[in-house]
Amino acid sequence: MLIAVAAMAQCALSYLIFKSAISYPIILLEGSATLLLYNFSLYLAKPADPMRSPYKRTRWVFSHLPIMYLFSALAAIIFFYSFLNIGWTSRFFLAFTGLCSFSYSFPLYKQEGRWVGLRQLPTAKIFHIAAVWVLSSVCLPYVDLYSQGIIVDPYLLGTLMLLKFLFLLICTLPFDIRDLKQDSYYHLKTIPTLLGANKAKRLCYLLLITHSIALIFTSYGFAIQGGLWLTNLFIFGLLKGVIFKSQAHYHYAYLLDFAMIVQYALVFFISFFYG
Repeated sequence: MLIAVAAMAQCALSYLIFKSAISYPIILLEGSATLLLYNFSLYLAKPADPMRSPYKRTRWVFSHLPIMYLFSALAAIIFFYSFLNIGWTSRFFLAFTGLCSFSYSFPLYKQEGRWVGLRQLPTAKIFHIAAVWVLSSVCLPYVDLYSQGIIVDPYLLGTLMLLKFLFLLICTLPFDIRDLKQDSYYHLKTIPTLLGANKAKRLCYLLLITHSIALIFTSYGFAIQGGLWLTNLFIFGLLKGVIFKSQAHYHYAYLLDFAMIVQYALVFFISFFYG
């Protein structure tokens, strides 16, 4: 649910940066589709005997399947209602984005005698996730506006896609660091499994600095830039003081999903008062 709300916030942020009115069917689609896809990915990754999994999260999820089914059913209803209230261009683009997202977990090719998805490609995990989020939270609003005859400046679109990709790498890499042992158990070759946890942490800080510097070269106004810089400062504090400080608390990394919501809130309120 937190990730679904974060996806909705990131989608709404794109409309704010494009200086256009928010399309609520698109926002609801973003949230419901995210919840459905994440639940689907969890189900596809179900081990043969989940109750014997060494990971508490896996045991909890598959011992509470009725909760997953209930939220998936509610998300499906919201999804189809919203889907009927958007244009055909947006529908086709949404279908393309969905296929890209499904390819992450859906078995597409054989590896060592078994069918696997793109998540098994070395280091592909966070880049694939970031790319799909860019498609859904930046390109989908752009396509929606284009179908309404509203033209977004190509430079604004390009910089937002690049910055969003960097931002999502920053928010995703700590999850790979956290899941280092679990990904090794499932034979996933992620950046932390290849570089080691310490180098992956330094890379995360480097990406955060790069994102902050890149903001200088955008055409965003002071309010939007200020909100994004404050978010980066907030994330730096989370990484330095909480997430990378202790490996004992598994759920601390989810604060980065919360940071995606904070980013929208900061940009919205600063734009409202000073924009």
